[in-house]
Amino acid sequence: MLAYLIRRLLYAVPILIGVNLITFALFFVVNTPDDMARMQLGVKRVTPEAIERWKAERGYDKPLFINPAATGSAVFTDTIFFAKSARMFAADFGRAEDGRDIAREIVSRMGPSLAIALPTFILGLLVTVSFALLLTFFRASYLDFWGVVLCVAMMSISGLFYIIGGQYLVSKLWRLVPISGYGGGLEAWKFLILPVLIGVISGIGSSTRWYRTIFLEEISKDYVRTARAKGLAEAAVLFRHVLQNAMIPILTGVVVVIPLLFMGSLLTESFFGIPGLGSYTIDAINAQDFAVVRAMVFIGSVLYIVGLILTDLSYTLVDPRIRFQ
Repeated sequence: MLAYLIRRLLYAVPILIGVNLITFALFFVVNTPDDMARMQLGVKRVTPEAIERWKAERGYDKPLFINPAATGSAVFTDTIFFAKSARMFAADFGRAEDGRDIAREIVSRMGPSLAIALPTFILGLLVTVSFALLLTFFRASYLDFWGVVLCVAMMSISGLFYIIGGQYLVSKLWRLVPISGYGGGLEAWKFLILPVLIGVISGIGSSTRWYRTIFLEEISKDYVRTARAKGLAEAAVLFRHVLQNAMIPILTGVVVVIPLLFMGSLLTESFFGIPGLGSYTIDAINAQDFAVVRAMVFIGSVLYIVGLILTDLSYTLVDPRIRFQ
């Protein structure tokens, strides 16, 4: 097991370097340092001197990848890519273009993101798995048929419809909760309940269909027929055998999602004015703040790799036959 973890961690290093390289290249294909200077200075007629001064203050006056004017290792180290990307492996994300410390912003914004994502994840998992088990129990019946129709209809509707419709109905017409904003402490619940409910409802369609497919595949296997032949009730077969043996494909989708919870929801946080990591990323993209975008992509890559490792490890908990060498 330890050797397996070490190998996976070593594999992660070139992956993270590649992600950094691709992110860097894509960003500077769209925006040159001169374009970033004009965007940040916010002036229609910016002088070349002001642009050069802005670039020099922030380290964007160097070559992107290779510095032919330097000698030795400085050919690669005295570049924008090395100066802006290499230090992230030491958890040094630097400062945003507005001067704020990125690491401090991430820590402060992680709480609101988790306050939305965790309840949405837990409630959504309970609701969708229970609904899928119900449809599987009443398979080939009218309840199963109309349940599938409902799921297809729900998954065919854009997530924006649920957000805008929920804000209009619950907040504007019924005036039950604020339409947007965020408050700390015990008052936070009234700002979080609507985003959480919308997140759960919008995910019912696709997740329920996915779990129902898994359960129907398991319920046709030989061990299920053997359990029925021993006299077990259908409910016992579903919950004691089918659900347990379907845990591996369920964990594949569930555990990978857990690290992404820290990154926040881009649409939900933006529409509800939640000061989380999702809205932080959207604001950075709109402001062309490469430092923040680079940091968020790097953190997302690290969390995704951690999620894949956790997925593999979780298999050993639900299936003792799986061992890693």
